[in-house]
Amino acid sequence: MQVKGMGAIVTGGASGLGEASARALAAAGAKVTIFDLNEERGEEVAREIGGIFAKVDVSSADDVSAGIAKGREAHGVARVLINCAGIAPPAKTVGRDGPMPLELFTKVININLVGSFNCIRLMAADLVEAEPLNEDGERGVIVNTASVAAFDGQIGQAAYSASKGGIVGMTLPIARDFMNVGIRVCTIAPGLFATPLMNSLPENVQEALAASVPFPKRLGRPSEYADLAMHIVSNEMLNGEVIRLDGAIRMAPR
Repeated sequence: MQVKGMGAIVTGGASGLGEASARALAAAGAKVTIFDLNEERGEEVAREIGGIFAKVDVSSADDVSAGIAKGREAHGVARVLINCAGIAPPAKTVGRDGPMPLELFTKVININLVGSFNCIRLMAADLVEAEPLNEDGERGVIVNTASVAAFDGQIGQAAYSASKGGIVGMTLPIARDFMNVGIRVCTIAPGLFATPLMNSLPENVQEALAASVPFPKRLGRPSEYADLAMHIVSNEMLNGEVIRLDGAIRMAPR
């Protein structure tokens, strides 16, 4: 699918992988709506790329519906959704202070997994009424963000790994749900990337993590995530797939 002139939505688009994806879409001619809770930064990125911003909690049906409507009014029906919104608070199942608060586990699942599904279902409900874009009947593309933690979860990542494993698990069924309406669904599972969360760690910790990547021995760049997301959008045979983007890393327990 060619994105020039098409509406697109990026969740978590105010920073990190989402910001890189929003910029890549805009550079290719898409009309981007950024969903995020960081209003100041989201508005700034939207201005820089010629898009618009909507303050959205992805786990809220009302927020997402309002954000989709705002994007539709400005740009027409969104043909691309890139789900990057997420959180990753570390917590052991039972730590020094006792069991992980159930509210924390639920919050991670609600934002990362339920939030992704919420955006998918509401964006797709809008999209199925749109005209197909080509002779194959393609209407649009959805790209989700999982993590290598879905497969190689670390100590303190029970909630995060569960949320990302859920995204992996729902990718193929949702692609099959949409097979008769021409909406493709894929998921990227990034490894260690230079996101705001990673950049908040001490420099020596970042260096040690980068050295653990087989090749290239560095943290991934958000632009490399965006490059893959854009390829998924453009390559019509990519559907129902989960792609690791991780420099061949396999995380050992530590």
